Amino acid sequence: MRSETCKPGTPTRELSRLVLGTVQFGLPYGVANCEGQPSYKTARDILACAIEGGVTCLDTAAGYGESESVLGRALAELGAAGCVCVVTKVSPLAADLSPAQAGAAVEESVKNSLRHLRLDHLPFCLFHRERDFRHADSLLKLRERGLVERIGCSTATPAATREIIGSGLAEAVQFPASVLDRRFTGTEIAGAASTRGLAVFARSVYLQGLVFLPDEKTPGDLSEVISPRRRLAELAREAGIPLAELALRHVLGLGDLTSILVGVESLDQMRDNLALFAKGPLPPDLMRAMIASVPSLPDAILDPWRWARAADAKPKA
Repeated sequence: MRSETCKPGTPTRELSRLVLGTVQFGLPYGVANCEGQPSYKTARDILACAIEGGVTCLDTAAGYGESESVLGRALAELGAAGCVCVVTKVSPLAADLSPAQAGAAVEESVKNSLRHLRLDHLPFCLFHRERDFRHADSLLKLRERGLVERIGCSTATPAATREIIGSGLAEAVQFPASVLDRRFTGTEIAGAASTRGLAVFARSVYLQGLVFLPDEKTPGDLSEVISPRRRLAELAREAGIPLAELALRHVLGLGDLTSILVGVESLDQMRDNLALFAKGPLPPDLMRAMIASVPSLPDAILDPWRWARAADAKPKA
């Protein structure tokens, strides 16, 4: 199955508004994940549906379990490697590496990604941890050798994102954006990246499913999200649309974003997301009402990495 515009051997440079996130292809992921890791056949069917629907960009990472290998195999079987632009990420680096050791680790990660994805170069290669961007020269050297086309970083904090954008070295940045999280889009960050010509990828549109997780299934340390989430659900009911649609179309209405990354676990979810993207942004009055309904939430709510650390810190029974 292949899009009519797909021409194998001619890499796509036009990034689609919707980016298919594929962490779920490699491991069970997300606080609201009920289906686990999809089978290879399901992953391939999702990929085929995405490409048929006009998706030209895929997001993965060396740290996403089997995701790169699943993508490489599926793209080969679908004859679709020339139809898409793959964004992948370097394996996280140990904090105490010397520049030479970091360079070797980055090169090993890139070569492994090329092998798993069955590509001769990586269209986008990002550091997976913002602290690792201090080794940006290692990716720049691989770009000079033709192994990487564009470099950048996936970030988690506004301060580090500003520094990376301001460095002049990044060509792409990926950060979270959702109806609950306006730290990057409600400030000058997204605009600064766009003005400098960076590809700006938004992720965590549903905050790993926390946006629509039932109250009774919401972990106690995340309970601060319940009240604003109820207000959002009320706005969705008043608008006659599901909360998931409200949340996604809100992000579609944010400026300065090149593409928006959404992960799926099933073919039905892929079809639903294609339909939602086709609807476009929410009406301006509803956008304003949503923004007014959600206070600034603490990083402990907005940063999933902190969820994991908080869980690890709890006494074990």
